[in-house]
Formats: sequence, structure tokens, C-alpha cells
Amino acid sequence: MEKITGYIGRKTLRFINHTLSLFAFTCRILILIFKRPESGRVLVRRITLEQIYFTCVESLPIIIPIALIIGCILIIQFSKLSGQYDLGKTTVLLIVRELGPIITAFLVILRSATAVTIEIGYMNTLHEIEAIEMAGMDPMLIICLPRLVGIISAVLCLFIVFDLVSILGGYVLVWTFTYIPIDNFLTQIAKSISGADIAVGIVKAICFGIIITVTSLTHGFKIKKQVTDIPVGTSRAALESVFYCLVSNIIISIIFYM
Repeated sequence: MEKITGYIGRKTLRFINHTLSLFAFTCRILILIFKRPESGRVLVRRITLEQIYFTCVESLPIIIPIALIIGCILIIQFSKLSGQYDLGKTTVLLIVRELGPIITAFLVILRSATAVTIEIGYMNTLHEIEAIEMAGMDPMLIICLPRLVGIISAVLCLFIVFDLVSILGGYVLVWTFTYIPIDNFLTQIAKSISGADIAVGIVKAICFGIIITVTSLTHGFKIKKQVTDIPVGTSRAALESVFYCLVSNIIISIIFYM
């Protein structure tokens, strides 16, 4: 019994220490946003745009079909229960507040979180980060800040795209290919959506972007010696990102619903 208690205690302390380290790392990166470095701004801007292009633009062929499928399914299913549920409020609640942010986060985790961890892992094992430091540049500024800004911007853009495509695109497909009476669907959406709904989605998107970036960078920097450690670190980064996003999603929803 004492061994089990000791094991649980050690695991809890490690988890708390790791969580506090993530918070400290996040604060350190966010501070850089308010600084204007004397050199390297062009490079930071270029890397940020490359990150946005990789995470957002190249993800559109994946997220648009997913949004259309989810939008169509929700509209069809809840239109059959229109006597029990308000179709507009239900759609806003599920897509704008819940499904939009979390599905976008999962897509970014699969695409960018793994890529960032692998990239930083290789940079560490091949001593490229040491070369950046020897060149007189701050790795936090060159490596971390562009990825944080790029991934947050990409998650926000993908969240907006997902919402618009799932609601408008789903409505067009259902209206075109079915005989379900949803003529007043857009009117119901306009009446149901509020500033709080939009705020919830934006807050979740920003939090998810920070969580994904910081977790991926942290595990990437932990890979120091062997290239074979990169798959393990990548797996841990992806799983942790999913866990933290789910927990923060629940917390934010509870706060806004209270």
C-alpha cells in the first residue's frame, strides 16, 4: 500500500512540476511578443508566415470536407427533431461552441504538433540550436515565437472556416439534395448566435493554439541525444496536447455556461 501511495505521489509531483514548467515556458514566449528585437525581425516574420501556410492553408483540403460532413449530419438529424429542439440554437451550441474549436485543435495536433516536435527534435540532435546561439541569435525568438504566433493564427482561421463551411455549406447541401424543410434555418442561426458564442469559440481557439505549440516545443527540446527518441517525444507531445485541449475545453465551457 505504501509503495502504491508513494508511486502515485511521485507521479502527481512530476505532473505538477511539468505543468508549471509549461506555464513558465508559455510566459517566456509571450513576453517576446511585446519586445522589438534589433535584428531577426524579417526572419521571424518569414517563419511565422511559413507556419501559418503549413498549418492553415495546406489543411483546408482536409478541414473543409470534414466540416461539410459534420454540418450536413447535424442539420439532418436535428431537423427531424425540430419539435423537441431549436435547430438554430442546437447548431450554434454544437458547432460554434464545441465541435468547431475541438475538431480544429485535433487537426492541428495531427498535422502541426507532430511536425513541430519532430523538427525541434532534429534541430536539437543535429546541434542546429547550438549553432543559432553561437550566431548570436535567441532561439526563443527565432524558433518558438514564430511557431506560437503562426499556430494560434492558423487555429483561429481554421475555426472560422470550419464554422462557416459546416453551417452554410451544410445548409446548401441539405437544401439542394434533400427535401427536408429548412428554409428558415439561416434565420434561426442569426437569431440564436450571440457574442458569447463567438467569444467562447475564439477563447478556445487561442487556448488550444497556445497549448499545442508549447507542448510540442517542450517535448521537442527534451530530445537531446538520440534521433530514436524523436518518435517517442512526438507521441507524447500529441497525446499531451489532446489531453490538455480536452481539459481546457471542459473548463472554458463550464466558465461560460455558469
